[in-house]
Amino acid sequence: MMIRPAELAAIRRGEIDLAFRRWDRPRVRTGTRLRTAIGLVEILSVEQVAASGLRAEHADRAGYNSLAALKQAVSARADRPLFRVEVRYAGPDPRDALRETLPDGAEVTEILAWLDRLDHNSAIGPWTRQTLRIIDDNPERRAPELAAELGRPTADFKRDVRKLKERGLTESLAIGYRLSPRGEVVLDHGSPRRTRAPRRAGTPLPRTIGAPATRALRAEGLHSLEAVAARRRTDLAALHGVGPVALDRLTAALADLGLSWVPE
Repeated sequence: MMIRPAELAAIRRGEIDLAFRRWDRPRVRTGTRLRTAIGLVEILSVEQVAASGLRAEHADRAGYNSLAALKQAVSARADRPLFRVEVRYAGPDPRDALRETLPDGAEVTEILAWLDRLDHNSAIGPWTRQTLRIIDDNPERRAPELAAELGRPTADFKRDVRKLKERGLTESLAIGYRLSPRGEVVLDHGSPRRTRAPRRAGTPLPRTIGAPATRALRAEGLHSLEAVAARRRTDLAALHGVGPVALDRLTAALADLGLSWVPE
């Protein structure tokens, strides 16, 4: 189930708890917890409804400014059934904490055995350590560039990185990836610890602002929300690539941390 970044932010704030979708069949089940950019979103109920039964209350709970706006939104693909999906924010993604949890010797052995199984069952041969190393050597580098360097299709490369992310070994950034502290321990096991640049301090820029805005902020030396909070909104609005949507998402992300822009 695709949920737009603005909707996700509103779900996290408790402002949205309904979504309406035109599907040929239900695409989510009650009780499912979706992993999203804001953390977990739980599906509380999925029910087929008639568009004629929509009310102003539904529009408000789904984040629309009027019943007419909701009806307009669901008018597309009117040949498909309409589903009412009740949602709620269910907390941070547990992989966030897992990434920071350093494994002991027994757990490292188990993770390495799991990596070996992935390599053994792969149609392209061993790939796990190679992928961990290239991410470690190139933090914040775009996935298509990493995939090209390995001679792999980008979609296949991203799919395999997601497998590593499930075990808390990698972290997705606004652009590219980096190894987690957990991943560093696993990659370094059995050899001298790799020399790495210090991890950037602060809260990473949210992935929801998009690549153009991320590149523009990085060019200004702004790599964290704490650094962004030291600037005025109008200053960043003047940067090419930082549009109103990115600024609104930055504002929401700052508010989540109890931060705000420097006053004008």
